[in-house]
Amino acid sequence: MILIKSPTELTTSATDLFLAIECVFILIGLWRALAVDRWRTSLWCWVFGLLAFSSFMGAVAHGLDKQSSMREALWLPLFLCLGVAVALLVAGALLDWRGRDMAKRLVGLIAAVSIIFFVLGRFFDSALIIFVNYEALAIIGTLAIYSFLAVTQRMKGSGWISLAILLSLVAAGVQASHVSMKVLFPFDHNGIFHLIEMVALAMLGWGLKVGMKP
Repeated sequence: MILIKSPTELTTSATDLFLAIECVFILIGLWRALAVDRWRTSLWCWVFGLLAFSSFMGAVAHGLDKQSSMREALWLPLFLCLGVAVALLVAGALLDWRGRDMAKRLVGLIAAVSIIFFVLGRFFDSALIIFVNYEALAIIGTLAIYSFLAVTQRMKGSGWISLAILLSLVAAGVQASHVSMKVLFPFDHNGIFHLIEMVALAMLGWGLKVGMKP
């Protein structure tokens, strides 16, 4: 395996690796928390587990030379895991809003829709656009649910979760741009996205842990 020579791709790879490590620590913290609903805990642990795996795959992919065939192969499981993670994110929001029964009924359906759009996106460009829009709508819908829970004070930690999701949307906007910066090391839009996402995930983990307390 040959490492890429681009400094910004290397910093992107490094920040992806730090994201993966952070997700693992958050997962462990949630699992060890004294939670009332262990099914809810398991659901969110799966979210962070998938995010950790995707980030690790991203770290390897960004760190490899662009001519490497392995680099291209890594994007498939990466985006698939991200799609399922978004589906479980929606299921977690439905669980906190409408209860476990609705979440259990819809979690499989939401995950299946994510996988279907992902598979279609590999063959049709228009389906890929639909998949991206679907994920964006899912995250915005999740933000709306937790914002409602925060305003109505129906769930502890929902304010932190709302801020975390909002910050993730800001990070996604940065990733879609062409911004760059240099703070000791050069960072392109992907690296900056990862740095913002680290803060967002820390806020999400904290909000979830607060909401899991008896």
